[in-house]
Amino acid sequence: MSRSRAFDIAVAVLIGVLGQLEAWAGVGATHQQGPAWAQSLLYAVAATLLLWRRHQPLAVLAVMTSVYLVEFALFGSPEGYGVALAPAVATYSAGRCAAPRRSWLALPLASAFWLGWMSFDPLNEVASTAERLETAVWMSPSIIAWLSGALVRVTLLYREQRVATHEQQASRAVAEERNRIARELHDVVGHSVSVMTVQAAGVRRRLREDQVVEREALETVEGVGREAMAEMRRLVGVLREADGAAPSLEPWPGLGQVDRLAEQFRSSGLPVSVTVTGDPRELPGGVDLTAYRLLQEGLTNALRHARGASHAAMLIAYDPDAVRLEVVDDGRGARRPAAASGADVGADAVGGMVSSACGSASRSTAGHCGPGHAPTAGSSSSRCFQRLRRHDRRRPARGPHRRRPRPRAPRSADDPGDRAGRRCRG
Repeated sequence: MSRSRAFDIAVAVLIGVLGQLEAWAGVGATHQQGPAWAQSLLYAVAATLLLWRRHQPLAVLAVMTSVYLVEFALFGSPEGYGVALAPAVATYSAGRCAAPRRSWLALPLASAFWLGWMSFDPLNEVASTAERLETAVWMSPSIIAWLSGALVRVTLLYREQRVATHEQQASRAVAEERNRIARELHDVVGHSVSVMTVQAAGVRRRLREDQVVEREALETVEGVGREAMAEMRRLVGVLREADGAAPSLEPWPGLGQVDRLAEQFRSSGLPVSVTVTGDPRELPGGVDLTAYRLLQEGLTNALRHARGASHAAMLIAYDPDAVRLEVVDDGRGARRPAAASGADVGADAVGGMVSSACGSASRSTAGHCGPGHAPTAGSSSSRCFQRLRRHDRRRPARGPHRRRPRPRAPRSADDPGDRAGRRCRG
């Protein structure tokens, strides 16, 4: 049994006992009217109804008022504290527990109780109108009870709102701290691991073909570095998840979803055809995602910047050691102003995706889409992804922890180390 239920039972028992003392012994009564058993039964029913005052406060008050009015009509209205005690508790419960938009209905019910008590009181038959109006003071306990209940309800609601606001602020602080940790992990650890992986790849590609042991060791370093980066990205994603939010289980898009991509652009008003040559194969997750984003960026440029384009075509060619992408359209390229255009911004975004996938592509990977380029988007996307397979050694990373690299003698076109650095194999 809960504490509130036990308290309700105790209140009902107390009010029932006081009513019985008034009905049979006259304790607290100023005028008894009708047989004692009728008054005793009235107080017993009223006390029993109080057991449901929390669950159905308005219904309890309505039934109690009806029972009182019936007893008053049959035997007359008695006078005493027991008459007003149970209705006052029921009115308080209506103000405290009823819905805010319905709790005001307790006031008309309390007024009906007072009017019935005043009308059926035999002592008021010979009273003047002024004396009858003076009895309105006995309605004040019900009004005070309702106001007290409404005050308690508002106070508790305000306290709950403060607790909810405090919890929201705490959750926001936790989320901000998680984002800060995620940023620090990405900026510090991710940068360091990326530099080590890229440098190991650069050293491996400059080895001679007879340096097998060194090449295997550096390949191990590269693999461990890429695995560490993937795990760190997963950890950062977990840290950035909001409290109680389920992590996204949707897989990353890839070349296997180009049909859906084409359908999206068809619904936007640009007919798109898809052509796949070669034997499709599974690509590494990062390369697959980058290829999808390149096609998406090419179609976006064709839709936004190719004037008069009525058709676009995607070509995906699976070569033995590479994947070639091309997006072409039949529109005219927009003029390129002196400032950076929207196509330039898209090209920079493509360059960033290529850098993320390969880890060593230069800033110039993306190229630009301007007048005279037909197709507008296809030239950019195709050139971008071909550059994905190259390793750029012309612009080494610099910083306070890096020394300027020593100049090296140029390699010939037949150097096996240079040939090995031309492709980023997946």
